[in-house]
Amino acid sequence: MLLRVDTRDPLAVAKQVQAHYRVMFGSTDRLFVAQAFGWAIDCFSGNFPDYLANDAQYHDFEHTLQGTLCFSSLLRGRFQTGVEPVLSREGFKLGLLAMLLHDTGYLKHRSDPDGTGAKYTLIHVARSCDFAAAFLRSKGYLPEQVRSAQNMIRCTGVATDLKSIQFLSEEERILGHALGTADLLGQMAAPDYVEKLPVLYEEFVEAARFTGQTSKMVGGFSSAEDLIRKTPGFWEKYVRPKIERDFQGLFHFLANPLPDGPNYYLRCVEANIERLRRMAAR
Repeated sequence: MLLRVDTRDPLAVAKQVQAHYRVMFGSTDRLFVAQAFGWAIDCFSGNFPDYLANDAQYHDFEHTLQGTLCFSSLLRGRFQTGVEPVLSREGFKLGLLAMLLHDTGYLKHRSDPDGTGAKYTLIHVARSCDFAAAFLRSKGYLPEQVRSAQNMIRCTGVATDLKSIQFLSEEERILGHALGTADLLGQMAAPDYVEKLPVLYEEFVEAARFTGQTSKMVGGFSSAEDLIRKTPGFWEKYVRPKIERDFQGLFHFLANPLPDGPNYYLRCVEANIERLRRMAAR
C-alpha cells in the first residue's frame, strides 16, 4: 500500500516517485526525481539563499512529502487508465516541482527570526508562488514555466477561486487540480493526522497573533478541541465536494486496482474522520 511508504524519509518517497515516473515515461532521465528532491531538501533545510530552514510544526517537510507521494500516485493511476489528454514528461516534471515547492511560503527570510513560519498561514500561497518563481528562475526555468508552476500552486489555496486562475493549457489545469487533490488527501490520510490537529490549531493561533486578530475565534475555531469537532464537517462540506467537483474527481485514479478497486487514500481519510466523530461524541 502506498501509504506504507515512510513519509518521514525523503529517500523512501523519492524512490516511490521515481518508480511512478519510470512507469509513465520509461527509464530515461533517471536523475530528475533525485535532483528535484535534493532541491526541495535544500530549500526546507535552509540552504537556499536568504531563507531559514522550515520551522512550522504542521506544515513541515513531511507534509510536503505526503502530498508529493499522493500526487505521483494519482498521476500514475491516471496514466494507466489511458485517459486523454496524456500528460507529457515535461508537464509531470514541472508539476512535481510545484508540488515540492507548494508550501515554501512558510519559510522565513534570514532577517526574520521571530516566531515560526506558521505566522504566514494566511498569505503562504502567495509567498509560495514568489519563492517558487525565485527558485525556478535560479535553475534556468523560462517565464512561461514559472507562471505555470505558480498556477498549479495557487490550486492549493483554501479560498482560491479556481476560475480566476488563467491556466496556460488543459494539461496545466489537470496538474494543478491533481496538486490540490494531493495536498488535501495526503495530509488527511496520514496515520497521525488526528494527533496533529492540535498542532495545526497552534499554527492558526500564531497566524492570528501575527495579523493582529483579536477575535476569540481563530480560523473559525475557538480551540483545538473545536477544530477536532469541526473537522468531519470540513471533510463533508468542503474537501469531498472540492475533490469531486472542482478538482474533476481526479482522486478516483488512486483506486488500486484501477478503475474500481479500493481507494486506499479515501479509506484512510474516512477512518480518520470516523475517529474524530467518536472523539467528539465523548
